Amino acid sequence: MPKVFHNPVLSGFYPDPSICRVGDDYYLVTSTFEYFPGLPVFHSRDLVHWHQIGHVLDRASQLPLDGIRPSGGLYAPTIRYFNGTFYVINTLVAGKTKSGNFIVTATNPAGPWSEPYWLESAPGIDPSLFFDDDGRAWYTGNRVPARTQYEGHREIWLQELDLQSMRLVGNTYALWDGALKGAVHAEAPHIYKVDGRYYLMIAEGGTAHHHAVTIARSDAITGPYESNRANPILTHRHLGLDYPIVGTGHADLVETQNGEWWMFMLAMRPYGDYFYNLGRETFLAPVRWEDGWPIVSPGMGRVESSYPVPDLPDTTWPEIPARDDFDAPALAFHWNFLRTPRDEFYSLSERPGHLRLRLRPERLSEQANPSFVGRRQQHIHFRAQCAMEFTPQAENECAGLALIQNNDFHFRFVIAKTSEPVLRLIKRAYGKDEVLAERPVHTAKLYLKVEAHEQVYGFYFAEQPDAWQALAEAVDGRILSTPVAGGFVGAYIAMYASSNGQPGTNHADFDWFEYAGLDL
Repeated sequence: MPKVFHNPVLSGFYPDPSICRVGDDYYLVTSTFEYFPGLPVFHSRDLVHWHQIGHVLDRASQLPLDGIRPSGGLYAPTIRYFNGTFYVINTLVAGKTKSGNFIVTATNPAGPWSEPYWLESAPGIDPSLFFDDDGRAWYTGNRVPARTQYEGHREIWLQELDLQSMRLVGNTYALWDGALKGAVHAEAPHIYKVDGRYYLMIAEGGTAHHHAVTIARSDAITGPYESNRANPILTHRHLGLDYPIVGTGHADLVETQNGEWWMFMLAMRPYGDYFYNLGRETFLAPVRWEDGWPIVSPGMGRVESSYPVPDLPDTTWPEIPARDDFDAPALAFHWNFLRTPRDEFYSLSERPGHLRLRLRPERLSEQANPSFVGRRQQHIHFRAQCAMEFTPQAENECAGLALIQNNDFHFRFVIAKTSEPVLRLIKRAYGKDEVLAERPVHTAKLYLKVEAHEQVYGFYFAEQPDAWQALAEAVDGRILSTPVAGGFVGAYIAMYASSNGQPGTNHADFDWFEYAGLDL
């Protein structure tokens, strides 16, 4: 029996994958939107097993996410390598102080990465870079055409990039506006050179159920481009809403050192009807070239849940421990904040072996940077639990766990104060809070647990280890899904504290946090 791998290769909110190969090593980045640090960098040697080595944007000076709306921020990145330098090009959308397309560089993909080089006169989103055989660098992106024919009409355009000045120079060229008449949102362009021809691969149809990958080719990089008569070369929109993998698109290609071709793309896995709390995930499928065109998932034409592994040495990395005891001097790479942190709201040193969160006025319900340290939900069935010490000193104070899609759709599972400390489960949907359950607690140290099976979420607590009691069971988790909440991100589980609009000096200490998938 051939050895197989299972999709997705990156589970949870890892959309818009872009990949490059350097020798026997592969590096991949994905979108992060309003989360900080921005753009995780993954390393692999077999295309299947990935481990995170850093973030592209991990300094506040690189990434002004202050006040940014949900699903604003960092859209689709592209990573490329040329002459000893790694390049990541990206778009910051809806920034309050800075927006647009920019490039950062590094000689080591683990970082440090440079400060952004902002590109003037570069409209649109989803920029990509192509380095030609003659050493010239080319920028591609999407933009609104001079003559729009319908809402959502976009075209792919090209301009040369001067690597010395990091400026776009020379003429601009309109290359293509998609394969389908009336196709909305031609975006995510990548150019490849195969057997002397230039191939322009894009996404179209929007990044939801009607997503698709199409391709065109030309003998010259500036065009004209001939559309593949077999377009789209990948889509699942014709397979129905009940298909287990939907929304395939936004793809990037890579050729291995052994001559195989593979495609990385985003897709979603609906569950509990057409809901996908995990967001858009990274999938992998084989590619074969025939008659000068790529065939995706030959013989099937759709992304499968498993395939034979690539012809590459099997490489595994140490798994991320399920439990974080906060003994390290820095947070692990899988932890994120909401928006750019401008002050030190957490500490790993003030109480060794604990994560201390300071209570600040910022709320989870605001487009702010609250005291929030979170990680992605990565499994349809999962368990998350923690041990926390917290004594609220005023009625405005709270601390505990949060499960969030955005500021208007989330759960807060927190200790608060009335006449005495209480454990409270608050559901926020469509911008309105509802207390689902409340119970007095009698100890400063409390154990909290959330367990989910598809869209059924249970919330539990214990005053002694493993002596679990239910606060609320059979809670509907669909508010954590994009089809309900909107936007482009997946659900997060976070440790959270707030003084809810008032100045505060209190803090909450988390002894440990544990996350484990329960998928079969």
